[in-house]
Amino acid sequence: MKKVIETERLYLRELIKEDIQELAKVLSDPESMQYYPNPFNQTGVEKWIQWNIDNYKKYNHGLWAVILKGGETFIGDCGITMQAIENEIVPEIGFHIIKKYWNQGYATEAATACRDYAFNVLNYSKIFSYTTLENRSSQKVAEKLGMQTYKIFEKNGEKQIAQVIFNK
Repeated sequence: MKKVIETERLYLRELIKEDIQELAKVLSDPESMQYYPNPFNQTGVEKWIQWNIDNYKKYNHGLWAVILKGGETFIGDCGITMQAIENEIVPEIGFHIIKKYWNQGYATEAATACRDYAFNVLNYSKIFSYTTLENRSSQKVAEKLGMQTYKIFEKNGEKQIAQVIFNK
């Protein structure tokens, strides 16, 4: 298990197959996944973990496990994946935090660390975030990272908002 990023309250490490039960607490939860087509079943969670393991090899990044220090509690995932925003493939910060840990600043703390990692370690010139127009909580996290609206576009038949920040 490779630790990738450390913050004041958290560390992010590579996802492993053994994370399936903990990750399912967020990816299989209907409320947490309300902006996705469906919550994930066990096979979906397994594929999600494998997709990220593949991304670590291919891009040197992906979504990482978010671990609360001082107890080693798994609280979700956060990281950088390559995503399609219309006809562009761009680095995007994404996260999923288990409902019990919402509204405590963990998504913002983890996403901020990922933004800095994207700029300082991966040397990206810009980083994106996108979600459905209805998902104000995720948009607020992006705004706290300094992101501005980039474009409104359609994906999976739904209007999405993409936000961006440029490296200074």
